[in-house]
Amino acid sequence: MTLPSRRAFVAAATASLLVGCGGGGGGKADGAGTARRESPPSSDSAGKTSRDSGKPGRALARSVPVRLRIPAIEVDTPVMRLGLAADGSVQVPPIEADDRAGWYRHSPTPGQVGPSVILGHVTAGTYGDGVFRRLTRLRPGDRIMARLENGTTARFTVRGVRTVAQAEFPTDDVYGDVGRPELRLITCGGPRSKDGYRDSVIVFAELSPGST
Repeated sequence: MTLPSRRAFVAAATASLLVGCGGGGGGKADGAGTARRESPPSSDSAGKTSRDSGKPGRALARSVPVRLRIPAIEVDTPVMRLGLAADGSVQVPPIEADDRAGWYRHSPTPGQVGPSVILGHVTAGTYGDGVFRRLTRLRPGDRIMARLENGTTARFTVRGVRTVAQAEFPTDDVYGDVGRPELRLITCGGPRSKDGYRDSVIVFAELSPGST
C-alpha cells in the first residue's frame, strides 16, 4: 500500500477530525471551543522549539502505544490504532460514548525517532466531551506519558501548543522529519459551526530523559 504524502496525511487527518468533532451535535467544547489563538513558542515555530530545546531522552524500541496519560488535563485513555480509510483518508477514532485517542500507525511509535502522531476528538457528537477536550490548557513543561505494548512508558515534555486555522495547518512543523523522538497531539478547536470546528489544536512534545 502506498502511504500518503505528509501534506495528504495532514489534510486528511484534520478534515476527518473536523467532521468527527462537529458531527451530530450537542457536545460542549470544554476548553477547546473557546481556545485563544496562541503564538508559536519560539520566533520560528513550535516544531523548531521542540527540536532545539534541552537534552532529549534516548530513543526507545518500536512498540505500539496502548494508553495515554496527561495528568495536567486529567486524560487517561486507551489508545487505539488508526490507519487509512477506504477512500485513502486517515482514520480517526469512532464517535462513541467511550471516546478514545488513536495513534496513526504509519507514524513512529512514541519514543522512536521522529514525530509520533496521536489524534483525538474535542467533542464526541451527541455523547458530549471528547478525550482531548482540554488540550488547549496544556502548557510548556507539562508531562505526557504513553504506555507501550512492551511495558515501557515513553515520557514526554510539552514544548508548545498552537491553535491554527485548518487552511493554515503547519504540515512541516507537525509531520516533518526530526532527528529525535517527538510527539504530536492533534484535535479540533476555535469557533464551532454546524459543520464542525474552524481550527486545529496541536501539542508539540519531546521525549524526556528517564523513559522506562
